[in-house]
Amino acid sequence: MHIVITGANRGLGKTLADQYRSAGHAVTGTARNGSGEVLLDVSDPAQHRAMSEQLQGRPVDLLICNAGVYLDKGHDISGYPAEMWEQTFAANVTGVFLTIQALLPNLRKAEGKIAIVSSQMASHTRAPGGSYIYRASKAAALNLGRNLAADLRGDGIAVGIYHPGWVQTDMGGAAADITVDQAVAGLTDRFAALSLDTTGCFETWDGRAHDY
Repeated sequence: MHIVITGANRGLGKTLADQYRSAGHAVTGTARNGSGEVLLDVSDPAQHRAMSEQLQGRPVDLLICNAGVYLDKGHDISGYPAEMWEQTFAANVTGVFLTIQALLPNLRKAEGKIAIVSSQMASHTRAPGGSYIYRASKAAALNLGRNLAADLRGDGIAVGIYHPGWVQTDMGGAAADITVDQAVAGLTDRFAALSLDTTGCFETWDGRAHDY
């Protein structure tokens, strides 16, 4: 398989890339710092166009939209400046759409699959307050994935949305519930199981259906 992973330079994305390469798959990792095979700041339309040209004609069997930011962690209600909303949605929502849009010809060639890394914080059933920007952006990514699943079914492209768990990464922190290796083992199983029969699913890393 040829797998494209955004945000593959650290944390979950890097470990996913390493695992797939170890299993013998071809992996194209993107990173905004230039450390991946493709330079990609997911909020930059020009870099999406460059990626599309770089990968032109090459089928993509699995696209993992992993890149994202959590800029409002720890803010109280007096924070949340407008610029932070803009930057977060540019990465976590618009960036997901632009990535899929740029690679749609490649996905169509393979009748590939799209995995969107969202969060349980996207669910309306989990609303303890705080992290307003991140929660709203992940809810939007969930909604985006659900609608893409409907529109891309006719192309043979399945779309799944996933909660990776509370993972011990730079974003999740050292006190998180599970290791990166545990999350990746679960997620790779979920991605392998994704099909047109399950397109539009919102699942946890360990295979449980999550409330929307």
